[in-house]
Amino acid sequence: MGKIIAIANQKGGVGKTTTSINLSAAMAASGKKVLLIDADPQANATSGLGIVPKEMSSTIYECLVDDYPMRSATVDTCVENLQLLGSRIDLVGAELELVERKGRERVLKDAIAQVKDDYDYIIIDCSPSLGLITVNALTAADSVIIPVQAEYFALEGISKLLNTIRIIKAKLNAGLRIEGFLVTMYDARLRLANEIFEELKGHFGDLVFNTVIPRNIRISEAPSHGLPVTVYDPSCRGATSHIQLAHEIIARDKVKK
Repeated sequence: MGKIIAIANQKGGVGKTTTSINLSAAMAASGKKVLLIDADPQANATSGLGIVPKEMSSTIYECLVDDYPMRSATVDTCVENLQLLGSRIDLVGAELELVERKGRERVLKDAIAQVKDDYDYIIIDCSPSLGLITVNALTAADSVIIPVQAEYFALEGISKLLNTIRIIKAKLNAGLRIEGFLVTMYDARLRLANEIFEELKGHFGDLVFNTVIPRNIRISEAPSHGLPVTVYDPSCRGATSHIQLAHEIIARDKVKK
């Protein structure tokens, strides 16, 4: 049975999609069967894997609004063991179309239930908002990774997200837990980056991943080639850090079993 991990932070530009693509690819490279769900209307996780959103015949939108079977909507990617449930801009309208629906917060959870046993990990790339689609993702998830940019104002908005998680735990998904806080765009040469890492550790202790994602030009270049950085340049620091993150999560899960 697949473990479902949402990657969420309503603050934009913190590396949610970058983490979603590259963590999924790194887990797949580790021999795990992985599904990446693009739950963001911007569809950057879709295009970042070399798939043109407007050319897809079915996406997460059809699964949510039309109850289209998720297994029929997933596509293979350039990475062995990694499949994608893509997104398109029309996902913007899904929130309005679902608002009158009974059990609207659980639509994604019900859709994932059809395929959960097909994968070891299901990663959900959330949009930079706390709207209904993100609520669906958090309701469906077993855990959530919160990327935090190693820059000034990094902790801004985290309390709002944590409050949303508390509400979802209380009302919709009692089993939801924080997988970890992931420091992204980290530059060890900057005192501020180290201070933010230490501040996070002080607040959240073991919930902060030991792995940090560095600032790395190869991470920035990879999406324009439609490739995860683990394929684009497997030996760069950006690739090795995501592989290290995948191993950290997989090792934790082995201990829990």
